[in-house]
Amino acid sequence: MHKHRTSHRSIGGKNFVILPIIFCVLIIGISTAIVYPSTSSFISMAKLFFSDGEKDFSTGYNNIFVPVEEDEDEGKEQTTEERKVIPMSTMKFPSYGDQFGELIIEDCQIEARLFFNDGANELNNGVGMYTGSSIPGYGKTILVAGHNNTYFNGLKYAKKGQKVKIRTSYGNYIYEINDIQIRDRSEESACNLGADYENLVMYTCYPFDELGLTPQRCFVYAKFVSGPALDNRS
Repeated sequence: MHKHRTSHRSIGGKNFVILPIIFCVLIIGISTAIVYPSTSSFISMAKLFFSDGEKDFSTGYNNIFVPVEEDEDEGKEQTTEERKVIPMSTMKFPSYGDQFGELIIEDCQIEARLFFNDGANELNNGVGMYTGSSIPGYGKTILVAGHNNTYFNGLKYAKKGQKVKIRTSYGNYIYEINDIQIRDRSEESACNLGADYENLVMYTCYPFDELGLTPQRCFVYAKFVSGPALDNRS
């Protein structure tokens, strides 16, 4: 009888220790599942900025960008009739996630890889073109996004009249900044994707240097100056 009472007391003691531990683990797991979605962007951003190691995302994408020589007329404003025409059948159209060019604004200290897509991987490596817009040379709106703390941080120095260069494997393009606006992130009118003329729209979270998603966006608009036109009929 004495041994039986000792065994019963031992089992009860173990339950007294184990059950609270299990309860705590469950509470932590549930809390993490609820909180993580709203904090994951901050965690990722913190890792990006405070990690001691050099950031290397180079293995996460396909690079099809091969620079072409600058044309002697590059930067001189061109009419539709003056533009060189390139058959689309002769160029390699980018796939999702491909780096297909570079975006450079010397006055804003911006020199970034340009990707065909604007997902997390692309924006960790450079700036990304919204795939619902058009590539340079197609004669429509080009919409490009970038993080305000990294590759598009320099947009805070943007001013009217500054030149934007986009280099691709099929030609080099120049655009001129003609407007800068701070808009709410939900304003669909901030960008006209249905425009029938070539123009460049770049945007990033606002205010600059603020971590995480913000309720406003800085939109930088630029008009076409020069670069070859793409012909999809051949």
